[in-house]
Amino acid sequence: MGPSSLKEGRPELGELPAAVPSRTLWGRLPLVWMLPAVVVLVGGFVVIHEKLNQGTSIEIRFANAEGLEANKTRVRYKDVEIGEVMDIRVSDDRKGVIVTADIHRNARSYLVDDTRFWVVRPRITGAGVSGLATLVSGAYISVDVGNSKVNRDHYVGLEIPPIVTVDLPGREFVLHADDLGSLDIGSSLFYRHITAGQVVGYALDPGGSGVTIQVFINAPFDTYVTRATRFWQASGIDMSVNADGVKLHTESLASILEGGVAFGPLPGVAVAPVPPDAIFTLYEDQDRAMRPSETEIRAFVMYFGGSLRGLSAGAPVELQGIKVGEVKSVDVEYDQHAGSLAFPVIIDLYPQRLRGRTQSRPQDAPVREPSEAASKAMIDNLVSHGLRAELKTGNLLTGQKFVALEMHQDASRDRVGWMEQPAIFPTVSSGLDDIQDSVGVIAKKLSKVPFDRLSARLIAAMDTLEHTLKSADHMLQNVDANLAPQVQATLAEAQGALKNAKELLGKDAPLENDLGSTLLQVSRAAKSISALVDYLERHPESLLRGKPGKQ
Repeated sequence: MGPSSLKEGRPELGELPAAVPSRTLWGRLPLVWMLPAVVVLVGGFVVIHEKLNQGTSIEIRFANAEGLEANKTRVRYKDVEIGEVMDIRVSDDRKGVIVTADIHRNARSYLVDDTRFWVVRPRITGAGVSGLATLVSGAYISVDVGNSKVNRDHYVGLEIPPIVTVDLPGREFVLHADDLGSLDIGSSLFYRHITAGQVVGYALDPGGSGVTIQVFINAPFDTYVTRATRFWQASGIDMSVNADGVKLHTESLASILEGGVAFGPLPGVAVAPVPPDAIFTLYEDQDRAMRPSETEIRAFVMYFGGSLRGLSAGAPVELQGIKVGEVKSVDVEYDQHAGSLAFPVIIDLYPQRLRGRTQSRPQDAPVREPSEAASKAMIDNLVSHGLRAELKTGNLLTGQKFVALEMHQDASRDRVGWMEQPAIFPTVSSGLDDIQDSVGVIAKKLSKVPFDRLSARLIAAMDTLEHTLKSADHMLQNVDANLAPQVQATLAEAQGALKNAKELLGKDAPLENDLGSTLLQVSRAAKSISALVDYLERHPESLLRGKPGKQ
């Protein structure tokens, strides 16, 4: 193609179309609509921002709404505000109130299954005073955040603030007791007189046979709880009277007012710590708690002839001052056939305390518990040698009695009644009972004495004696009046005669000289007679023939 042809195909500048400017949407809209559009955009941003910052709504059920107000009461965790009460209404069953609270977005992770809520108000309990700050700021809802991973938005609030929070180091344990005593939620636990924890809850056992008590022991005291640990009531004052005098024991002033629990290990026993929620027995006092565990207990019934006044359940059974058992009950039995009453005393005997020391054995030899037959044989042997039970008075002031087991060599032969349940243990009367019996016999004999007749005779004899004494007095008065002058004259004459005799018997008196010579002659005559008697004994024939030599 040539240049002429190219030129023919190119259009001229005048023939090209002119450009026309295009109008936009904003250009087509009037200017008055721009302001509402801006408002809509800003409003949408605010809504989105508020939606993003919106918290989580939860519902909490309480027994009442005391101190709570919508849009005013705050929700706090560790005294930091994390929400607000939005609404309060009565529950559908009218047994409580439903509190709707809004929890901040940054606290959503706190709303787990084991999180707890309660209302903080001023409270005065035995454990102290709490919530005084709310007198100024008003009540608020406090939170204890749990450790669960499950989220939740409906809760049942606590009516009593929890004693232990989740972040408090320590462990919980369970105690079983016959009754609660003076314990309450918040009562202290003591270890060696140091506050180591608190009672956090209690409940009645199914059937009402006892109570279950939850306690929390702070760290590091929880590491001291082992299988050998014993818990006992430390409430009030424990006073005892023994050979060492009067002992007064208490844990603290707080335990006297509000009650408490003490715990400690059995002496000489070392055991590893127990896991949490371990179950222990709560004993009445430290003495019962620290008693060694009895592996063998045998029940016996005893019948005593005397009065059982002063003997009660819990009284000891002693052998030479060593406790080997305990009285379980004192009862009354009626024998319909004999028409008589009996008074059985049921005891628990610990046979292992009656045995002697274990003989030496190899260390690797297993420890064997004695069989039932061996225990019976041991008791039968002791009874056959005179072991008997008798009642004795343990305290003269209170009159309390106990059962004493002693050897009586002169006791009549007897044995244990193993055929009965429980077995019958032989008894003897105490010395006091014998004295009472003797006094009773004497009283019966005295009752037969005719005191009425004796008293009448005695009165008559007294009257006679009185009459005799009056007569004697009258006679003495007569003697004094009539015979006194004569007696005085006679005494004067006797005095003169004695004076004359004294003069005659003086040292230089003639009578004394004559009497001396006379006694001398009598002495010589006696000697002559003695010589004559001696001669006649030797020569009796001289009475007939005369002396020899004189024919």
